[in-house]
Amino acid sequence: MLSELMSRWGIREFDLVRIYLRDGTALDGVVLPRPGVGDPSVLILKLDNGYNVGIHASNIGRVEVKGHVESKSVVSIPIGQFVKAESTGLPRVRLVATGGTIMSKVDYRTGAVYPSFSLEDLYAMYPEVKGIADIELLNLMAIFSEDMTPRRWAEIAEAAYKAFLDGVSGVVVLHGTDTMHYTAAALSFAIRNPPGPIALVGSQRSSDRPSSDAFENMLAAVLVGARAPFAGSYVVMHASTNDGLIAVHRGTRVRKMHTSRRDTFISINERPVAYVNIDKLEIVLNTNNHIPRSKVEDTILMNRFDEKTALIKFYPGMDPENLHFLIDKGYHGIVIEGTGFGHVREELLDPIKRAIDSGIPVVITSQTIFGRVNLNVYRRGVELLKLGVIPAEDMIPEVAFVKLSWVLGQTRDMSEVRRLMLTPVAGELNPRSDVGTYILGPELPSR
Repeated sequence: MLSELMSRWGIREFDLVRIYLRDGTALDGVVLPRPGVGDPSVLILKLDNGYNVGIHASNIGRVEVKGHVESKSVVSIPIGQFVKAESTGLPRVRLVATGGTIMSKVDYRTGAVYPSFSLEDLYAMYPEVKGIADIELLNLMAIFSEDMTPRRWAEIAEAAYKAFLDGVSGVVVLHGTDTMHYTAAALSFAIRNPPGPIALVGSQRSSDRPSSDAFENMLAAVLVGARAPFAGSYVVMHASTNDGLIAVHRGTRVRKMHTSRRDTFISINERPVAYVNIDKLEIVLNTNNHIPRSKVEDTILMNRFDEKTALIKFYPGMDPENLHFLIDKGYHGIVIEGTGFGHVREELLDPIKRAIDSGIPVVITSQTIFGRVNLNVYRRGVELLKLGVIPAEDMIPEVAFVKLSWVLGQTRDMSEVRRLMLTPVAGELNPRSDVGTYILGPELPSR
């Protein structure tokens, strides 16, 4: 339908147009290609302010063509290929691309956003990185973060490990934000004793939007890779809705907590390890509880993950068949998000017992996110302990899921699984809870 109307109006993609709506409103912009999904009757227009707007064909009165701009072809190194800049003596930082919008570039002649992963475009989009590090690029994969799998985690871990063996100061992983915290946890477990930081970075707003967070996030991530005194896996993203300060969150202590805010990532049950002051290009440590850099000779790659691990959320009235299904399908481990201290309904005790008796470890976390599992307070918790469940202490549910997948990739012995799940490996377990780390909720009014 839209193509017929565009033909009738005499317009085509990348035309500069003025559209008069039926209510008299006039809109100026560039006609963009339609995505493959959505209402086929909607025209997409890139406005002068940088935002896109969708206009249903039925709302369009008439169209004036003002001109035409040519679309730029996509420039990107192929998947699996590696390039690097000439050495200037600065620390080497390797960027590993997995997907996401942070390496998408705006063609300002057309208003279109396209994926671009090349040194030329990197320096055009983020020129300041030239003065921070000698950049190397590896285009590892190009997927949506919701398509990430444990097998992909293993690939990313191997790429980061090889980068450290090659002598880089740090690794920056470009990643979509939706499942970034899962990958950050996976890298925390898969690379033991890393010699430098692995900074996972993305953007909540694409680079064609005035409110994009891509520039400062990328700058901070490269700075962390080049100069941070600590090692390990971290998420490096905005610390607030304002610009100027970027938080560095431990990979096993971070979670995406908002659908669209630029400060969507929050450290859970722990303070951010550091902050990056963008104006000063300075890393400010926020805790003494960080992993120092070490020798690459001590680094070990342990990137096997068990893909038959499940994360399931308990809810009132949950059917025990949900657990029986996982057992019957041959799952090797189950993480349950319980209520409060880690509770589930009485009817789930039988399938939990069946799972444990069948050699399937069952880990209990809390869906409150903040706080700590304690199965010694109420009767139901004691009943779960007697069945042999593994309390996840203060682990985030997603981290407990990733850790169990990693542990099962190393061993299926039930006693060893229990020991490893209750042993701190990468900062995922704290012996005590800090009440000052609970930061959700509005500020109380002054009295």
